Amino acid sequence: MSTISSYLLVSTNLAKWRAITAKKPEVANQTKYFQENISKVKSADELLGNARLFGYAMNAFGLGDRITAKGLMRQVLQQGVTDSDALANKFNNPNIRAFAMAFDFKDNGASTTASPALLKNVVDRYTETTLEADQAKQNPGVELALYFERNAPNLTSVYGILADKKLLTVVQTALGISPLTSAQPVDTQKRLLSNKVNLADFKDPKKLQAFIARFAARYDSANGGAGGATSIGLNPPNALLLGA
Repeated sequence: MSTISSYLLVSTNLAKWRAITAKKPEVANQTKYFQENISKVKSADELLGNARLFGYAMNAFGLGDRITAKGLMRQVLQQGVTDSDALANKFNNPNIRAFAMAFDFKDNGASTTASPALLKNVVDRYTETTLEADQAKQNPGVELALYFERNAPNLTSVYGILADKKLLTVVQTALGISPLTSAQPVDTQKRLLSNKVNLADFKDPKKLQAFIARFAARYDSANGGAGGATSIGLNPPNALLLGA
């Protein structure tokens, strides 16, 4: 199946796929532990001190590659999101900011983890992230498309694209921008994308789907047909040199 066909198969039946993912034994066991224990956590240090809870939370927000960066994440949690100079805001990474907002110990203190909304938010994100990772095993392009559909509408700045490897890969692929441009100064990249991307389009369901379809077609072309087996972030240097 093509990337767009596989993506639509999941995207148009998300509730079903989420339910299937949530019932997988490894997912259900991790979720049960999180649900039963997160309310016992009263501070950022306690969250960081429980590897299982911290790992679940980080993976839920797409930050699994930063699990070992505990010093950095401690600062993120301690500084919160209210101050414009807070680390979570300086990163321009929507996942880090969402994580800091969810676990806002700075403003909400010990009551942070008592919120039913927090529990649902994190569990839903963990399920969706796992679903996307499962799709990546068959076709990494489907994972990217699902991830983009879920996160692109929340973008408030082009810097948010540049700070997120998956979002950036989708945008570069859809627009035929060489990934080698990532070696350029951030402000240069920002100007380039600002001339090509209208973030408001991603809030329009029809325009969002059209952009994803464009990405999927170019992704298949670059990867030898229906998705290929190229992993995110590990593309050969010239794999996405598609031209304008």
